[in-house]
Amino acid sequence: MKTAFVTQVAKNGITFAGRTNSNHWITMDGPEKFGGSDAGVRPKELLLLSLAGCTGSDVASILAKKRVALDNLEMNISAEESEEHPIVFTSMHIEYVFYGEGIEAKDVERAIELSQTKYCGVTAMFEKAMKVTHSYRIEAHK
Repeated sequence: MKTAFVTQVAKNGITFAGRTNSNHWITMDGPEKFGGSDAGVRPKELLLLSLAGCTGSDVASILAKKRVALDNLEMNISAEESEEHPIVFTSMHIEYVFYGEGIEAKDVERAIELSQTKYCGVTAMFEKAMKVTHSYRIEAHK
């Protein structure tokens, strides 16, 4: 079994620098009113970006294999949060926006289905904790 590992170092107050297995660094921080420097993304924002990156790379790769030409791909993820501490995400919605000419709905739907049900480990983890829904639209130009 493979093990994922990260290292995180406090820089100032609640400003942290984290390094991943792939030896890349990212800065996480909070607002100044909570002791941060407002110098990086919030930890829960990274969860949403992780979901977008995971499913987006799946969908883009699947469409490329099908020779579907994309001018651009955008994912907009919204997450509802609980009102009491610990404040957690209670549901998420992924909107995929595909830009390009001649993109067919059946190709997009299949790529999303494969990502959501087979390939995206981030989606699979989130689905154990909450409802994750999705929608898409196809736009000619960006």
